[in-house]
Order: sequence, then structure tokens, then C-alpha cells
Amino acid sequence: MRSITRLLAVAALMTAAACGSSDSGGSSNSGGGGATGGSSSMKVGLAYDIGGRGDQSFNDSAAAGLDKAKKDFGLAETRELEAASGETDAQKEERLRLLADAGYDPIIAVGFAYATSLKKVAGEFPDVNFAIVDDASVTASNISNLVFADEQGSFLVGAAAGLKTTKNNVGFVGGVQVPLIKKFEVGYAQGVKHVKPDTKVQTKYLTQPPDFSGFADPAKGKTAAEGMYDAGADIVYQAAGGSGAGVFEAAKAANAWAIGVDSDQALTASADVRDRILTSMVKKVDVAVYDFIGSNVNGKVQTGTVMYDLAKNGVDYATTGGHVDDIKAQLDELKQQIIDGEIKVAAS
Repeated sequence: MRSITRLLAVAALMTAAACGSSDSGGSSNSGGGGATGGSSSMKVGLAYDIGGRGDQSFNDSAAAGLDKAKKDFGLAETRELEAASGETDAQKEERLRLLADAGYDPIIAVGFAYATSLKKVAGEFPDVNFAIVDDASVTASNISNLVFADEQGSFLVGAAAGLKTTKNNVGFVGGVQVPLIKKFEVGYAQGVKHVKPDTKVQTKYLTQPPDFSGFADPAKGKTAAEGMYDAGADIVYQAAGGSGAGVFEAAKAANAWAIGVDSDQALTASADVRDRILTSMVKKVDVAVYDFIGSNVNGKVQTGTVMYDLAKNGVDYATTGGHVDDIKAQLDELKQQIIDGEIKVAAS
């Protein structure tokens, strides 16, 4: 019975892709029109984390990489599927399996939450190339691990917060308390303390695993940030996915500053809050996704860990809005010191 159900699901997936539709708010594109790099017969599948395309952050950055790859490489077809809050590893497995069964190759899993599921599915489809963003624990000959020095980028926005705070009190809101998000917190606090050692750093995580709803609950993000502003913070950095929208709302209401994450959120957040975004820790998931697809098109796939750090321009800080223009020289000096190894940024 399960095999029949899978076959029906695959058929539905292929029909939807052919019609240009999508599951859970994603999108599907066919044809190679407008490609700058020729036309490819490649079908690329992308499985989003919670929030999917439209989260103004992590998933949207992955989507941007896919969009650019489609344009530049003339991909025959792309397919995007989205995770749901509270789903099981088995459901993630089925999402990846559906894409593989339907002929998508390569397939990109966006987010560490896919690690357990990907290990199983990659073993079932050894001839399909898979990539996972933000996880290096799951390894196989057909898996590329696209990881980032999040702590380095977070150090820079932490330094910005330290240089800009007038209250010597800043905050950090994490979506879920997992090792990955801890990297953001630790790097941020180190950056703050590096430039202003006496600054207080408030910290709040929205949920604990296995509850991953902290990445998609703006109301919780807003409440957490409000508490920090009420307790004296004038800048709050969020690494909370879709919940970050609530942090921005709180910053606007308090006439305080917030710091974005993953994307340059002064460009992607709701227009009414953009003027309260001091800077963003830009994590170039779009570059990693694009590079991985390009390596498949060119037949030069690098499996194993592919690190995107400051030296590789994989993380950075944003200058949109001009709010950190007066400290840019100091931030750039710190960036170079990290690249040169003069400053060691801790990850935990």
C-alpha cells in the first residue's frame, strides 16, 4: 500500500511541476528562457525549512540562489517544497524521496533539521547528488555540506552593536536553542565585548528542541524583544528565522535598533520597519546554493564540507540604510583581522 501511495504522490508531484504549481507556497519553473549560460536538462529540487519562500530571511536567500541558477544555467525545471511546523523526520524523508523519485537531481535540503532524513534518503538514491545547508554531521559520497562561519559574521554585527549602543545594553533573540544558533549568540557577544567590554548582553531563545516553532512565530519574537527593550537594551540581534519579523516590530515600537540575519533585511523586511534595522549579518546561502547547482551543471561537484567564511565572502555585514557608515572603517579592520587570524572567533 505504501509503494502505491508513493507512486501516486510522485505522479501528482510531476503533474504539478509540469503545470507550474507548487506545494506550501513554493514555486515551480519550467523551460530555459532567458538563460545566460545556455540551456540545461537538469531538474533541481529544493526542500525548504519552516517558513519557506517568503520568510524574508534564511529560506529567501536559498530561493534567490535557485532563481539566479535557473536564469544563468537555463535549468529545465525546478521544484520547491516546504517543511511544516512540528513535522517528523519521516515527513522530511518523504519530501526528499518524492523529489528523488520524480527525477530531480540535484536536491538541496535547506536547514540542519533535514540531517537525519537526508542521511537515509541519500543512501536510497546513491546516484542523486544532495546538498544540505547548515549541517556537516551527515556525510556520504553523494552529499555536499554547505556550511557557514556564522560566528564570524555575528562578531561583526556584535561589534557594530557595541560601537553603537548608548546604553551599554544589547540583546540577542535566538529562534531555537540548538548548537547552530548558539554560534550566532557566541560570535555576537564576543564582538560586542571586543569593542565595549562593559556592555550587558541579554539572551533569549524562543523554543527548545524538539519544538522548532521558534523559527516561525513572530509574536514570540516580538514579546522577547519587547522584554529586552523594556530592560534597557537599545539594540537587539535576532537569529530567529521568520520570528525575526516580530523583533523588528518591537524595535519600531520602542524607537530602538534591531539587527537582521541571513539576508540584508533592510531590503527584505516589511517596509514600515526597515528604518529600524541597524545592519544585518548577511549569510550568503544564495551563493552556496548557486555554487552547488553550478558545480552539478559543470560536472565538478565537491562533496563533503564546503565552508563559507569571511575569507570566502560567505558571511558579512550589511550597510543598507547608512546606519553604520560612520563605523565602517572599524568594522572592516576587524573583518580583516579575523581573516588574517589575528582575532579568533569562538563558535561555542
